[in-house]
Amino acid sequence: MSLPSILVTGGTGSFGSAFVRHCLTTADYRRIIVFSRDEYKQDVLQHQLPTDPRLRWFLGDVRDGARLTLACRDVQVVVHAAALKQVPALEYNPTEAVRTNVDGAVNVMTAALATGVERVLALSTDKAVHPSNLYGATKLCMERTLLAANAHAGPWFSIVRYGNVAGSRGSVIPRFRECRQQGHALPVTDPAATRFWITVPQAVTFVAHAVATMTGGELFVPEMPSVRIVDVAQCVSPEWTVTGLRPGEKVHEQVIAESESVPGLPSPYTSDTNSRWLEGDALREAVATV
Repeated sequence: MSLPSILVTGGTGSFGSAFVRHCLTTADYRRIIVFSRDEYKQDVLQHQLPTDPRLRWFLGDVRDGARLTLACRDVQVVVHAAALKQVPALEYNPTEAVRTNVDGAVNVMTAALATGVERVLALSTDKAVHPSNLYGATKLCMERTLLAANAHAGPWFSIVRYGNVAGSRGSVIPRFRECRQQGHALPVTDPAATRFWITVPQAVTFVAHAVATMTGGELFVPEMPSVRIVDVAQCVSPEWTVTGLRPGEKVHEQVIAESESVPGLPSPYTSDTNSRWLEGDALREAVATV
């Protein structure tokens, strides 16, 4: 039996590029297709990665169903990581959020159904639970769209949902470090704010496990510790200031809704009621290594 080919949408993003690197370290795949819209990021990643005949580079946008269908030919596994994610930007540009995060998911589904893909695993966010911003709402639509696709004869569709990835592009730690370098006080939206903590390597490992074990219809959620944002800020600089919550932002996040409660986890599974916390020396070490 020949090895499967895998396509990673958003393959040059923080998660996508790390996941592609992970795929290169295994013998699990015959071809590894990096699908993304940014030619510069593809060029940068090509120069960072070792030469490997399994790699393929597809310029394309998930908004373009025809291009996505072409890229999915002779592909057995799709990891759908492409998304617009910056909450304030999407509040201001709602149609762009819908076109990428919702219409793009529909295109992934349609392409997979049309080309014989066997497994589709899509990445979601804790902001999809009781969404208070457009980003979360579009991710909720993405989840529902792909999970409902299991009613069709064809691929298995499953979801991975986790919190903000520490150190990823646009996340709080790089922003804090930039402010420190510029000599500014770090912007903390609310001293009480909490978030779930997961690193890029942890996310990659979890997604790889989900791809290997999925049978269609699952919502995979890792157990994650919580952090207080003000504690994260103090690991970077003692100088911080309260800026207030941005539009659509929550004080605490929830990664499992009441209707999705899982034995052994709190119900609801929220960042402020979590039984696991990253703090003190462990948090300082974690921030330093991001």
